[in-house]
Amino acid sequence: MTRTMQALAYTRSSALESGADGSLLGLETSGGLTPSGAEAHPTFFSGFLAAPQAAARALLAVADVAAARYTDPTPRPLLDPVVTGNGDRLRFESFSGCCGVYARLDVLRDGLDGAETGHGTTNVDVNNPLREALSRMTGDSPMHLRVGPDELAVTTLDGPVVEKKVPLPDRWLRGFAEAQVATAGFDLRAELSGPEAVRFLRTLPRTTGRASRGTTWVIPSGRTLRPTTRPAAGAVCLPGPERLTALHRVLRNATALRVYAPAGTSGEAAPSAWEVELPGMRLTLTLSPETGRGFSGEGGVLEALSTEEAAGDAELISVLLAWEPVIDPAELASRSGLTAERVRAALVRLGTAGRVGYDMADAAYFHRELPYDARRAEKHNPRLVNARELVAAGAVRPGTGGEPAAVISGDRTYRVGERAGRLWCTCPWWAEHQGGRGPCKHALAVRMVRRGATADGTTHATTAGADTAGVAR
Repeated sequence: MTRTMQALAYTRSSALESGADGSLLGLETSGGLTPSGAEAHPTFFSGFLAAPQAAARALLAVADVAAARYTDPTPRPLLDPVVTGNGDRLRFESFSGCCGVYARLDVLRDGLDGAETGHGTTNVDVNNPLREALSRMTGDSPMHLRVGPDELAVTTLDGPVVEKKVPLPDRWLRGFAEAQVATAGFDLRAELSGPEAVRFLRTLPRTTGRASRGTTWVIPSGRTLRPTTRPAAGAVCLPGPERLTALHRVLRNATALRVYAPAGTSGEAAPSAWEVELPGMRLTLTLSPETGRGFSGEGGVLEALSTEEAAGDAELISVLLAWEPVIDPAELASRSGLTAERVRAALVRLGTAGRVGYDMADAAYFHRELPYDARRAEKHNPRLVNARELVAAGAVRPGTGGEPAAVISGDRTYRVGERAGRLWCTCPWWAEHQGGRGPCKHALAVRMVRRGATADGTTHATTAGADTAGVAR
């Protein structure tokens, strides 16, 4: 795993201060992007929270995930969550160190007492003293939230007084992208009331010992969920139930629990998302298919990354985004002149740079800007890099007359064919995963060649049926 050290500079440490009229939660920002460009310390919000105690606990839950590594409980450096202002809400996001859990807190307009927010994305300082202060909160006295420096700090700022150097694994970037691809295909599978949600979540294991690491299944039963050891009709996969421990922070304030997962029951481990509704807020934890299997290796974005067409389309779509809380692909298709299929592929491509996410409650994409470069996602995705090398080496021999293609890799030749619109391969990767973790490098190389990629690095138009769908504008 590649680690890149990133310096986060803050004007001061985030803090919770008490006063005669309530509390002030000041969250400091670092290095954000806004509609007016890059800002060292953007301010996204200043106003009161409608449910202070619930918001404090939910923010702690997001911080808990950022500090966790579910495959290894060894303490690790705290990573600062990302916050996005979307005009009508604030979104706080984090990934676990093992890249297997994605957390997001959506503080909606009602949760912000009806006030609007600014637009943009930045890191927000969540330090140990702040965590301790938030943990000690009792009651629900008024709380003023400020995201970004106050006016006094802006006018007197001579430079950062707090600087953190934190490891940002490239797996984080790939994890954000893969989680977005996975959740875009989820359906609502179950919904529990607040009391039933509390009862169910309290029955789940909270330890991270090896004995509890496994795949559980749950089946909607009346008003609740019933656990089972094997999949059945209507069952939802709950991989590593102890990874939902962060939700215990907000049980006292939960008004509902919604469960999202892929449609149907395949019998194999699958990702799922668990959304707790709070007053004016939603807290969602999305789990990878297995405890020891991070989102970063799922391969759902490889098809979009492998096409030069999607790269150009993504550039076009990116200039049309404006930190919308809900992105309408149909509207983007109309404004860009692209087909809906190409817009969706472009959104996946933008997701590889952390520039869009997916909100299951709204069934829509949203715009954000993470401090990453899409080229890093490509560079550090081994299958994509290897596929490009195979194409450059002229190792792909396209099949004719419906015959499988041949790909020379090392001292072996693998066959790649197509079945029901999906490529298959005779390599060990395909034998083990059967396409469940995206295409292998050989299938990717064949797809690239069929789309017109050549050994000299040029791309020519192709007339091969399905691979040209949506090319005409």
